[in-house]
Amino acid sequence: MVKTDLLTALVPAFPLFGAVVTAILRRKLKGNSAGMLATLMIVLSFVCSAVLFAGHEVVNALHSAGMHQEHPAEGATHIVKLFDWINIGGMEVPFAFQIDALSLTMMLIVTGIGSLIHLYSIGYMHDDPRVATFFSQLNLFTFAMLLLVMGANFVMTFIGWEGVGLCSYLLIGFWYKTPAYNYAARKAFVMNRIGDVGFVLGLAWLFSVLGTLNYTEVMAKAGTLSTETITGITLLLFVGAIGKSAQLPLFTWLPDAMAGPTPVSALIHAATMVTAGIFLIVRSSALFALAPFTQDVILYTGLITSLLTASIGVFQNDIKKVLAYSTVSQLGLMFVALGLGAYSAAMFHVTTHAFFKALLFLGAGSVIHALGGEQDIRKMGGLKGVTKITYVTFLIGTLAIAGIPGFSGFFSKDAILMAAYQEHPMLYVATMAVSLLTCFYMFRLLFLTFFGTYRGPGSETGTHAHESPLVMTVPLMVLAVLSLFGGFLNLPHLFGGHEPMKHYLETAADGISGEHMFLSETTEWTVMAITVGLILATIALAWNRFGKKTTLDPEPENLPAFQRLIARKWKIDELYASLFEKPYQWFSEHFFSIGERMIMTPLMIGSGHTTERLGKLMRRFQSGNMSFYLFGMVMGMIVLLVWTLYSV
Repeated sequence: MVKTDLLTALVPAFPLFGAVVTAILRRKLKGNSAGMLATLMIVLSFVCSAVLFAGHEVVNALHSAGMHQEHPAEGATHIVKLFDWINIGGMEVPFAFQIDALSLTMMLIVTGIGSLIHLYSIGYMHDDPRVATFFSQLNLFTFAMLLLVMGANFVMTFIGWEGVGLCSYLLIGFWYKTPAYNYAARKAFVMNRIGDVGFVLGLAWLFSVLGTLNYTEVMAKAGTLSTETITGITLLLFVGAIGKSAQLPLFTWLPDAMAGPTPVSALIHAATMVTAGIFLIVRSSALFALAPFTQDVILYTGLITSLLTASIGVFQNDIKKVLAYSTVSQLGLMFVALGLGAYSAAMFHVTTHAFFKALLFLGAGSVIHALGGEQDIRKMGGLKGVTKITYVTFLIGTLAIAGIPGFSGFFSKDAILMAAYQEHPMLYVATMAVSLLTCFYMFRLLFLTFFGTYRGPGSETGTHAHESPLVMTVPLMVLAVLSLFGGFLNLPHLFGGHEPMKHYLETAADGISGEHMFLSETTEWTVMAITVGLILATIALAWNRFGKKTTLDPEPENLPAFQRLIARKWKIDELYASLFEKPYQWFSEHFFSIGERMIMTPLMIGSGHTTERLGKLMRRFQSGNMSFYLFGMVMGMIVLLVWTLYSV
């Protein structure tokens, strides 16, 4: 028990220590020392998480065999309480961590993928003058995410929730001398705060009806809530999830978050911030399972978001923007799974998505590094013979996200498609459309970047490009292996597996134990064959269109009207600007004109003049004449005496 508690505390302690030390010594750490220290802290955190995971598996196995009855609390869920944090009136919130299958899964993702991204960053950020500050903020980001997933109550989760919001603001705007990057950072911060308002209101409502925010107590009492109450609470919690996981209408911040360094994009999209909304709903599955209306809202929000952003991804030319819209679309599919009650499928896709999306973003960073900062895929091409490791690993990531059989994305995405088909065939058609769009724009990205002939400035053959150093390619190779074999973590019965991840998560999330699949094997094989056939046809279409590209695609302004609308992101940013930014700016300008110039300025000037005149008046009484002072004192005593007699 003591060993488990110590290891649990060390998991977030290591990145926090790294963040503080790197920040304090940022002017003294030379070369790669800051990156090495920060990476070591995350690796140590991963080791502690792995040991906790192994111990948790052993204890669960003993419980299943009926051989470990002395400490039943050590089974599925273990609470590690460090100290009493808030104890006011009837509100008791301990600073405690909850160790169970769900938190351990997220801890391994955050620290495992995070350590690879930290290692990659040593090479990517080598020449940046503020590299120590970068690694300090990256460590702090990881610490905040660990608080979020390890917290034993909603308040702990919320502190981590706000922490990743702050760190995303700092890291997206890390290159703050560029005004556009500052705007992107502010946009992410503000839109996340909008979602956080719903989260806070949901927590306040939940505490008012249950008197607790501890996960174990809330889930145990969930059945006592009325349908109206639980629907209202879950809708508010979902608003928070919309903000963090970038769903309609709060998704526009995530593509703009590409303003930060590429490792930041990988960390946000793969291992930390955007998975927070998915985690929150799975952690609270006992609540959401009792709110069918909320589940429908989640389902259709995710579906519309995934379709909308997948269509935008088809026309993006920035290599990182393509991947960004891909992330929003994949998150939409995860929300579809959550809305269907397929919590294990959503978590499985969170896991595999962390593998191949980290790989793709880091691969994109390697391409950008190879081309000296170029990000327009129309100006690339022919790189597969120059950046061979980057090409092979990027190809594996593309095959995984496209859902090619045998790769991790095939198994996790297929689980969502099967759940959609079981709900309604038309829902399967819609999710299949998302998958085909994903496949098309990802192979468009692959072909334009690595195939054909080099179309950029400089050398006609692109020979000025070069492979990234080993410190950047080793993480790519590790992630490629995970993207290839990650599907075996939850291999379905159809392929001779026993869905181990689903059964493991059942011990932590009540909603997962209620999942059932009623499709026959014949139906599953048929649906799968159709899916694979359509994906292969889509790849052929992309190859025919972009595989041997030798000329630049037209600018978005020169596309046909409907395509131009999609390329401009359906003008959603312009819509928000018209509805919110411009009216706010107009109000601010007029308030400045009316309030500042007509009220505040005269008030401040008037108060200054009044004080000055009062000072001149009082100065007359300070004449230095002792007789006058004695006369004033006597008169004051007479006034006080008369006042006292009058009062009596």
